[in-house]
Amino acid sequence: MPVASIASGEIAALGAATCWTASSLAFTAAGRRIGALSLNLIRLALGFALLTALCWIRRGLPLPTDAAPSAWGWLLLSGVVGFVFGDLCLFKAFILVGARVSMLVMALAPPIAAVLAWLWLDEGLGAVGVAGMALTLGGIAWVVLERNDGEGGRRRADPSGVALAFCGAVGQAAGLVLSKLGMKDYDPFAASQIRVIAGVAGFVIIISAVKWWGRVLDGLRDRTGMRLSVAGAVLGPFLGVGFSLVAIQRTQTGVAATLMSTSPVLIIPAVILIHREAVSRRAILGALVAVAGVAVLWMRHS
Repeated sequence: MPVASIASGEIAALGAATCWTASSLAFTAAGRRIGALSLNLIRLALGFALLTALCWIRRGLPLPTDAAPSAWGWLLLSGVVGFVFGDLCLFKAFILVGARVSMLVMALAPPIAAVLAWLWLDEGLGAVGVAGMALTLGGIAWVVLERNDGEGGRRRADPSGVALAFCGAVGQAAGLVLSKLGMKDYDPFAASQIRVIAGVAGFVIIISAVKWWGRVLDGLRDRTGMRLSVAGAVLGPFLGVGFSLVAIQRTQTGVAATLMSTSPVLIIPAVILIHREAVSRRAILGALVAVAGVAVLWMRHS
């Protein structure tokens, strides 16, 4: 693979991490106003509209009609796993424990992807892989188990929120592997369209089943919630997901996953500046240790 292509893949991975950091903050605020279920459908619909416009301009095709049947199959499955299961869990976690803790737990996605590759593709982890996973888990536990209620007291992070964030990491990891299988050399933004189609269909089914359309309409009337949703949609399912697929297409999946996992570090200055959230030295150290563990995990690919 040419060096220039690898470099562009790594830049795209960092771009994805930056977009996801910003979108997580926007979606946290939006989710608290309009609810996680409504938000997921709205932001995916907005993301699909943006992707359609982009693909029409770039490719002359508003829809991915040129994708192979096998690509449709893998990418649709990736959308269900990543968007419907993974993101629904993650967005609920945003509401319960906030963006910083949620994104920190999401640093588990690359180690989980390694386990899935071991189970599905018979790729052994090796001693370095096990050490990297242990380091990542240790860093995450160091922060998640921290107690701090902002007034000198102490409390533990909501266990249900942490569990949901973990499920989000599982969904993202499985979705990444499935996307890699389906995309191959296909256009990454058109591939994102297929994934988003699956996500929209999944949430339409869920919302219909739980009779949530009234709340979706309420969310559409919430101007502040919609502004936040639009901002998050541009940064998340449009730019962030597109950049992530560019990254795994143009560089090693492990390298891309490592760079994309830097969101827990990038989000720390953001929550300090925007939300005035007090972040302890322990939290900063834990985030750095977690990402260092991901880097060690993927060193065996270099």
